[in-house]
Amino acid sequence: MIDFKEYFSPLLDDQYQNSSNWQSTQLGSLITSHNLKVFPEYKFCEIAIFNVNEYEGTTNIVSKNSCNIRQELYDLHFDNPPRICDLGYLSLSENRKDSFSALEFVSKHLIENGIFPIIIGGGHDLTYAVYKAYSSLDRNITLTTVDSKFDLGLKDKKISNISFFSKILEAKPNNLFHYSNIGYQTFFVSPLAVEMLNNLGFDATRLGEVKSNIKNLEPVLRNTDFLSFDLSSVSNAFSNANKYSSANGFNGEEVCKIFRYAGLSDKLSSLIICEYNQLLDKSGLTSQLISQMIWYFIDGYKSRRNELNPNIKNCIKYTVTFEDGKNEIVFYKSNLSSRWWMGVPFKKAENSSLDCYYVACSYEDYEEANRGEIPSRWIKTYNKLS
Repeated sequence: MIDFKEYFSPLLDDQYQNSSNWQSTQLGSLITSHNLKVFPEYKFCEIAIFNVNEYEGTTNIVSKNSCNIRQELYDLHFDNPPRICDLGYLSLSENRKDSFSALEFVSKHLIENGIFPIIIGGGHDLTYAVYKAYSSLDRNITLTTVDSKFDLGLKDKKISNISFFSKILEAKPNNLFHYSNIGYQTFFVSPLAVEMLNNLGFDATRLGEVKSNIKNLEPVLRNTDFLSFDLSSVSNAFSNANKYSSANGFNGEEVCKIFRYAGLSDKLSSLIICEYNQLLDKSGLTSQLISQMIWYFIDGYKSRRNELNPNIKNCIKYTVTFEDGKNEIVFYKSNLSSRWWMGVPFKKAENSSLDCYYVACSYEDYEEANRGEIPSRWIKTYNKLS
């Protein structure tokens, strides 16, 4: 039997050796940590946090010091959080491929046991290892990245933070059911890449479009299995501890909203935050922001409603019939949370009978259908299922 503890190094600083170093309502006293005395009973936890200090595929640099994000997070107050453990630092190998395999194994083990991993990277190419964890579970995956770029890179280049997404697209077998980018900046992205994603039935939403109506991200994240967050999506004014940050990007309040929506998503089962460069975090502003993003995620997670799919008995059903009188879309609005879904019909492979796939959507999708227009979210899902 594999000893899961062997994959991690403990927290060495004195403050983590005793939870009494924090007030009773601070997360430091509420999180069970891997320290010099104990390894957490992680299988009884709902959320597991750990660091992956793998930076070979990025120009950001690893710090050998303790993680400032953890220090900030542990100081935050929280009322009755879910059960959280801190596994410490993933032990890396000299061989990069072996380190990626370790991250894949750990992620797979946690996900299949219903434990939500919050991973603090590391380069953004670590996303590939977590994707492989889902693939090894033979699960179709909806991946969402919050990033100013698409990270397609150049053909035949080794995997890095600017090329990992092309490796996901090329992976065999390919379990990528859907991909969404949140917050790309047009001047960083080739129009050919935008066209390619659109032709594949994927989604990409410009930074300005997201900022103008951030609540529209809720159904995107409700449809997501794995969220990968690149700090380059945040404006340098709010997060300067990243060599790829720029003048434009999300502000602190906006990314905290994104993370709360992520926490609320019953489908989301893993999260990675990448490209934190502690050596550049002179003011501690970036570590503060990331700790607060995680706080908002936990707050959303605590408020989950167990609505992976709509409970039909507890929903209002709306049927929108189009002018031809033959086609219709059925919408469901939850009486519990006021969230919306669309039903997308598809044929079961084993017996060709019709079934219904539920896609999280917004009231705006319902309004669009009432205007006689089929929502793009419905069309893309229908094409994937056909």
